[in-house]
Amino acid sequence: MIKKVLVLGAGSAGLLAALTLRKECPHLAVRVVRSPEIGIIGVGEGTTNAIPKLLFGVLKLDQRRFYEKAQPTWKLGLRMLWGSRPEFFYTFSREYAAQHSGMPEPAGAFCLDEDDIGSVGEISAMMAAGKCFARGASGGPAMHDKFALHIENANFVAWLEQECLAAGVEITDGTMERVESTGETVQALHLKSGERVEADFFIDASGFRSEMAGRHLGVPWLDFSDALFCDRAVIGGWVRGSAEPILPYTTVETMDAGWCWQIEHENFVNRGYVYSTKFMGDDEARAEFLKKNPQAPPEPRIVKFRTGCLEKAWIGNTVAVGNALGFVEPLEATALQMLAQQIVNLIGGLRVCQFQPNDSVRAMHNKTMKLKWLAVRDFLACHYAFNTRLDTPFWQHCRRETPLGGAAEFVAFYQENGVVPDSADLMFDRINPFGAEGHLAMLVGQRVPVKRNYAWSTQARRAWTEQQARWRSTAGQAMTVKEVLDALRQQPAHGQPGRAVRTPN
Repeated sequence: MIKKVLVLGAGSAGLLAALTLRKECPHLAVRVVRSPEIGIIGVGEGTTNAIPKLLFGVLKLDQRRFYEKAQPTWKLGLRMLWGSRPEFFYTFSREYAAQHSGMPEPAGAFCLDEDDIGSVGEISAMMAAGKCFARGASGGPAMHDKFALHIENANFVAWLEQECLAAGVEITDGTMERVESTGETVQALHLKSGERVEADFFIDASGFRSEMAGRHLGVPWLDFSDALFCDRAVIGGWVRGSAEPILPYTTVETMDAGWCWQIEHENFVNRGYVYSTKFMGDDEARAEFLKKNPQAPPEPRIVKFRTGCLEKAWIGNTVAVGNALGFVEPLEATALQMLAQQIVNLIGGLRVCQFQPNDSVRAMHNKTMKLKWLAVRDFLACHYAFNTRLDTPFWQHCRRETPLGGAAEFVAFYQENGVVPDSADLMFDRINPFGAEGHLAMLVGQRVPVKRNYAWSTQARRAWTEQQARWRSTAGQAMTVKEVLDALRQQPAHGQPGRAVRTPN
């Protein structure tokens, strides 16, 4: 039976895994080995709403302390400068598949022939207006639960470390020298200090190095580069100017050989260009990035990465999480989303086997994780296969050569039938992180053609126009990110600003 857990790595993956295990399974003794050789990435991150759901919905962590220490801002979704439209929005709310009073079809169907689809629902209307939350009756924010977060990684890790210590997790510094194992069963880690650290169960959170699962246990790597062609990023940012608003979304912008992100922190703007070295060299990518962002540092750093995942996440008594298990470019901010799902699925499996792992539990965890990673790959492929915004060699190649994998069935269904009601969700099981709504956002947003002809009555078109006007009216009176931050900080110290946020389900 598992009693002692050792986590290798003290970045966001290792600390979040340790904290969740300790909070959800309090009988476990959890120790984290923090290696200076592993370190943290140290860049801004966007999340999906899986992270606030885990932190506040599952773990019931103190939101006031989180906002004070981690200093996040709110992210309602993605602003996509992608495809032939000027822009469109991808939210964490059900908008494209939603059907409203007086409208014979879902909202997404009404967007097919429109250039401006900035208001598919209330959340996208907020994003289009640069607003975050509606203004409540008291003048403060009426905070909903359809949000994610922008977090500076160093702040997030520092907060996680404090929460781990408060929960009884032991954190020690040490550099792993070697793994002691018999077959697939790990007995201990040997540190350079000479200490031999034993445990019943091991979490490999060693980042891209994948020290235990990848290097020592030799789990094969499943390469995604045949579908996702980018392999490098230029990263730079700047201190936010006084005239730069804090936007309630991540911007995703098409570039000549890939795409650029913009993540909004309170006092800093994080920017990065993800590109393919098969179509652009590092110097050329740096030049394009700096031309687009003259306020960025003149020598932005370049990060290499490989895209894919290990064939198995759980081997013997070791489970890989975070970048030690897999990585794809942050086009949909899936890194922390996948991490949250990996941890929750692991704890579910441990409970099923009563903390005595067996082959069937390991097999189910491995199958689930692999299918989730494949679903992420295929969803991102839909971003590349249909983006007609630029006609550079890179994008010509993407439109011609990107395989859709498991997403092909839904794409064919959409092209044949258009935007259909919620029954389309039947094509996606619970393993797929994006569902029909996410896929519809990208297909409608990129104007992927459909065979079905829609003929709207005057009454239906009026109902749609009036509904959009209501959303825009609400958004026009809503609060900006800065106004929400100021309002929460003005609350009394004994108050709980987090209580204004409905706990995510």
